[in-house]
Formats: sequence, structure tokens, C-alpha cells
Amino acid sequence: MILIEAFVFLGTIAFAISGSLIAIQKRLDIFGILLLGLTTALAGGVIRDLMIGKIPPTNLAEPQYFLVSLLASLITILFYDKIRSFNNSISFFDAIGLGVFTAVGANAALSIDYSQPFLVVAMGLVTGIGGGVLRDVFVQEIPQVFRKEVYGIASILGSVSLLLTYNLFSPIISLYICLTVTFTIRMIAIKCKWNIPIVDRKSKINRSIKS
Repeated sequence: MILIEAFVFLGTIAFAISGSLIAIQKRLDIFGILLLGLTTALAGGVIRDLMIGKIPPTNLAEPQYFLVSLLASLITILFYDKIRSFNNSISFFDAIGLGVFTAVGANAALSIDYSQPFLVVAMGLVTGIGGGVLRDVFVQEIPQVFRKEVYGIASILGSVSLLLTYNLFSPIISLYICLTVTFTIRMIAIKCKWNIPIVDRKSKINRSIKS
């Protein structure tokens, strides 16, 4: 249980940092930076809890998650130049948050005896991408999961890895595997510039005109 809590705090901090970094790049004011950091860190868990009927959501009922997110955002503001100096810092922290919350979300479904594979994967995906989707919408960007980047697929494969290993190892080991799979796929995709194919509407129109 303690390790699961540590997972949640790790993901909360990572997502709060990624949201705050984007907010600073978009030149939001201090309130906007803090709000975007909180949204990125907490929204996925809130959406998950509402979907599984857990009212009030844990992230709102227990203030420590709010406080940790707030602190992470404040630290990002104070040490922005140092954090930004790391290559792909936003992508790195975002990938950590994606991996952690995918694992936590899928585990949450399994822990309340929701054993249907589709539901487990869906809870992992929703928890992993929920905060990032709202973050991107708030700054008027197309969410990463809707673009050609390997983002949602990394979360889905991570959730599947947890499902496949849940009865073979202890739950904590399965969480580590899920986090590692999701994070690794996401970072390799960024490094190797893997992209999901998009529909080239213009070329299809040109082909139809020529024919």
C-alpha cells in the first residue's frame, strides 16, 4: 500500500511539473501555471473515480495530492531555467506521469474486482491521459493522444502488460512492469520519432481527381 501511494505521488509530481512547464512556455500568469499544473496532475484520477463510482474522488477528498501538486508547480516556477535545461524535459516528466497513472488506474480497476480486460485497460488509459488531454485543451493545443504521436498506445500496452503479469507476480511488481513498459515505449517513440500513420486527405483527393 505504501509503494502504491509512492507511485501516486511520483506521478502527481511528474504531471504537475510537465503541466507547469507548458504553462510557463505559453506565458500564463502564476495562477494559470498553478492551475494547469494541478489540472494535469489531478484530472485523470478524478475522471477515473467518477467513472467507477467513487464519490468524492480521492484527489479531491484527500488534500495531500493537491498540496503535492501545488508544491511541484511552485518549484517548477522557481527553478524553471534549471529544469528546462534538461533535454526533452516536458516529454520526460510527461512520460513518467503517463506510466505511473496508467499503472495506478489499471490497478484501481483490478483492486475493486473489475476483472474485465477492456475495463481495466480503459481505466489505465483514462487515468494516464486524462490530465494531459485537459492540459492541452486549456492551452489550445490538440491533445497529444489525438495526434500522430505514440501516446495513448503506450498507455494501452502498459495496461495490457499489467493484466498479463498480475497473476504471475505480486501487484507491486506488476505495477513496476506497467510503468516501465509505458514509459519505455513513450520515450523510445520520442527518441526514434515513431509516429502513428495519419490519413493524408489531400493526396486522397488528388488521386480521386486524377482518376
